[in-house]
This record gives sequence, C-alpha cells and structure tokens, in this order.
Amino acid sequence: MNKLTDINYVNGVLSKHGFTFSKALGQNFLINPSVCPKMAQLCGAGENTGVIEIGPGAGVLTNELAAVSKKVVAVELDKRLLPVLEEALSEHGNIKIINGDAMKLDFHRLIADEFPDSDVVICANLPYYITSPILMRLLEERLPVKAVTVMVQKEAAERICAEPGTRASGAISAAVHYYCEPELLFRVSAGSFLPAPKVDSAVIRLNILKEPPVKAADEKLFFRVVRASFSQRRKTLSNSLSSGLSMPKQRIAEVLASAGIVSTARAEEMTMQQFADITNTLFSGNFGSDKE
Repeated sequence: MNKLTDINYVNGVLSKHGFTFSKALGQNFLINPSVCPKMAQLCGAGENTGVIEIGPGAGVLTNELAAVSKKVVAVELDKRLLPVLEEALSEHGNIKIINGDAMKLDFHRLIADEFPDSDVVICANLPYYITSPILMRLLEERLPVKAVTVMVQKEAAERICAEPGTRASGAISAAVHYYCEPELLFRVSAGSFLPAPKVDSAVIRLNILKEPPVKAADEKLFFRVVRASFSQRRKTLSNSLSSGLSMPKQRIAEVLASAGIVSTARAEEMTMQQFADITNTLFSGNFGSDKE
C-alpha cells in the first residue's frame, strides 16, 4: 500500500512538521488508496505529458501523478506543507513544488517555463470554497492544456456537468460548457479524506474545446446574460434579465421575442444556443422599437 494513504504515516509526518489542518483553507487530504491512482489514470497524464496539480496537500495524488507522467508541478498555497511534501515525495525526481496562490499565479508563464515541449493537463483535489472561482479562472485564461480533472463537492460536480437546458443546470453549467465538454468520472465518499468532510465528492474531467459550441458576438456580454439569467432562479427569465442587466422589462420582452424565446421561460430551460441568441440580439440592438 502507498505509504501516503496510511493514516498513521500521514499523521506522523504532519505531526513531525507541526502541521495542523486549516478549516479556512478547506484542507481535507485524500487517504483512500484507490482514488488517486484512478484520478491519475483518467486525467490524461502520460509519459510525454506534463501535469499541473493545484493544492497537493500531503502529496498523495502528486505521488500517483509523478508515477505516470513526465513531470509534475504542484502549486501549494500553505507554506507549512512544503517540508511535508519534500519528505513525502523525496523518492521522485520529476516533481517541482511551487509555493503560490493558484488564483494569482501566471499559468501561461508556468506552462511556457516548465513544459515547453509537452502536452499539459491539470489535476487537483480542490477545496470546496474555491471550486467555481478557480475553475472559471483556468477556463477563461484559455490555457494550452488538454483537460482539467478535479475533485469537487458532489453537488457542485453534478451542477457543473449538467447540460444547459435541463433542470439541474445553472450559470456554472453554461459557463463550463462554453469552454469544454465536462464529464463526471466517479464519486468519492466523505470517508476517503482526512479529516472527513460532511459531504461526498466527485471527480470530473473538463475536456477543453478548440472552439466554443456557439457563436456569441460578445463573450463578456454572453456571460453577463448567463449570470443575470440565473440570478433569480425562482423568477422568469424575463424578470431575471431585467434585474440582472438593469433594463426595463418591456425591452427585455422585445429582446426575447426577437430571439424567439417565450416570455415565461426560465433560465434552466435555456440551451447554449438560446443564451447566444439573446446575447447576439442585445449586441446588435436589432429588436423591438430599434428595428429599422
């Protein structure tokens, strides 16, 4: 068995370096011996592939990624974990640990410097509290990576992977589907972590698209429309857009009519193409009283 999934070993190393878990940083380390090998196998890593890991924790996933990839660069925010990782991963020569904040790090520079001639994938066990911000940052930056594989809270995974136009979808669903094809790989029980969280998790893989599945005249406006649409889920799309975009209801009604969408529709009923149609109608200004 991998020593990094042995609770006694992990506790011993953490205790040796005076480490205590931080709730503020959402620290829950994987100890289930079957999870990390599966993540490493399914994330797209290979002998000619570089891997960026975010939040290596005690190094359990890092260890598995190093065994199947050309090189792993792990980004860890908590300085206290640096000596822990150095000791736990000492047998590997293809791991580089960077102390930094993934929300501020220049990933384009990191990839250019560390993986100049390799395909790259990203793999991480993400703290629940930064799931959406970090995923959207990775996607919006259009990094030269093939896939992003992450473990997140189960409910978040289901929402992220939900097809736009279905009841389970949300703003994050539409945003993610704009950049990639998401798939839910497998679920992970709360007991797989130290300490155990109160909810189960799931591993998802975001396969990056070369081009968005729809054509939006203005990307920023597209995402404003998506966010506004889901800003008041219990209300109709018309009301949500009026409030979220600060536009009169009559104008929104004209926009929806021009885009071929009924005024009583709700956000979760909208497909990616319909969000694009609303965006393009707004961008052109060719609706209602603005028509020539």
